[in-house]
Amino acid sequence: MEMPRSKPLLYVGIGPASIEGGPEELYLAHSTPRYSATELQCLAEALYFESRGESRQGQAAVAEVILNRVESRAFPSTVCAVVNQPMQFSYTIGGRKTIRNKTAYQRVLAVAKEALKGAPRVLTNGATYFHTPSVRPAWSYRFQRTARIGQHIFYRGQQRIASN
Repeated sequence: MEMPRSKPLLYVGIGPASIEGGPEELYLAHSTPRYSATELQCLAEALYFESRGESRQGQAAVAEVILNRVESRAFPSTVCAVVNQPMQFSYTIGGRKTIRNKTAYQRVLAVAKEALKGAPRVLTNGATYFHTPSVRPAWSYRFQRTARIGQHIFYRGQQRIASN
């Protein structure tokens, strides 16, 4: 049995809309980034101290972990709060460190910008923890291993991970 097709609506007395100025005058709805300069600095600093010797992919994977934590209810809700949470990142233990390699910092800064702008998080399969192979922390036995990228092994807890 064939369904009857509806007739298109006709509007009487209404002409096509015109746009003055053309596309060259279109503007972005949001000209400011979704993140603050402070969040960018916190993420870049964490990437520098935790993964500056890694490939770009390895650095992006560490950024994923930090941003996965930001979105998890189990961790603080800002990048700086996650990075500065006590006893979570080795470089924060024992006081502030100095960034000595400006070239390496510029590389991680670019990775941090991409991550904060919303780069797809497909490297670590939702990881919220990582460590180097030189250590075997007690917590690693409680979590599911998701990836090994460069000199880091990644894990996630048993919580549900939303897909992008």
